[in-house]
Amino acid sequence: MISEKQLEKIKEFLDNAANPVFFFDNDVDGLASFLLLRRYCGKGKGIAIKSYPELNEMYARKLHEFQPDVVFVLDKPLIAREFVEEAEKLNCPIIWIDHHPPEQVEGLEDKFDKSVFYFNPLYYGESNEPTVYICYKSIKNKQDEWIALLGCLADWYIPEFAKEFSAKNKEFFPYADGPARGLFNTPLGKIVKILSFALKDRTTNIVKMLRVLIDLKSYSEFSEENKRMRNIYRRFKQINKRYEKLIDRAKKVSKFGRLFFFTYGGPLSMSSEIANELFYMNQDKVVVAAYIKGIKANVSIRGIINVKELVQKALKGLDSTSGGHKNSCGATLNVTDLPKFKRRLLRLLK
Repeated sequence: MISEKQLEKIKEFLDNAANPVFFFDNDVDGLASFLLLRRYCGKGKGIAIKSYPELNEMYARKLHEFQPDVVFVLDKPLIAREFVEEAEKLNCPIIWIDHHPPEQVEGLEDKFDKSVFYFNPLYYGESNEPTVYICYKSIKNKQDEWIALLGCLADWYIPEFAKEFSAKNKEFFPYADGPARGLFNTPLGKIVKILSFALKDRTTNIVKMLRVLIDLKSYSEFSEENKRMRNIYRRFKQINKRYEKLIDRAKKVSKFGRLFFFTYGGPLSMSSEIANELFYMNQDKVVVAAYIKGIKANVSIRGIINVKELVQKALKGLDSTSGGHKNSCGATLNVTDLPKFKRRLLRLLK
């Protein structure tokens, strides 16, 4: 975990901000991180980052549009140097909070503690608490503890405050020793799924959703009966209908020893969510969910072993990109290389 002094530094930047802008990764950990900071300070714009894997230079136009005095980048492993340079032109510091392996920050280290302030537990040690956990520990806003737990659970992490929270809110989050049961068998876990699917929408609808979530008083307002929540639930139902069909189809896929390899196509990528649920059902295996679109395959991989290292070995020599965590990572490769990728994984697992 980063130091108390660093946590105070994050809060200091937030307290002193007059017009912050928050760029957050397009997942529930990123979303929850934004909500914690935005609800605490009561000001600023939130922008979901859909570029992968970096916050690329295309988002620099938002800096000129909103003219922030400070930028928070949440849960992104990479930031394009061009984006940083545009922020420098506006004399706008970047507060970068992340927990991914800092393997590619070298290109920006000359900017650290000048225009970029980097907070990542893996940069200073071995722990990698989710970004939302770091944000929560910085602001310590007890009334939003449910949002912090929501984001932690989405990233398969059970924080130390979960047990006490569960004791007071058993109907919402029956305590689970491990994140899998909490994610797939509790009302809080269902909200993770609802928000994850709601983020797969047009930008205009995501902006509307953010306004609703910023104003929620507690998790009890997160219901289909709440008129403001209806569009979020409508989007969830649209996507969940297809998602459940894919899960049913995946259950019929033949398993190869320690490997569960599922491919699918269609209008929408849900590889991360599919891989999570398939891994929950097959925790003794390495699970691969590959979304095929055109000539490219976007792949999500889960496992109790070091799947990141496994994937890097299997991708060696292929035209591909990869990144993520030890037990949860992703990759993009050519569809024509998928059979070779699968064969290599099988060989490595043997």
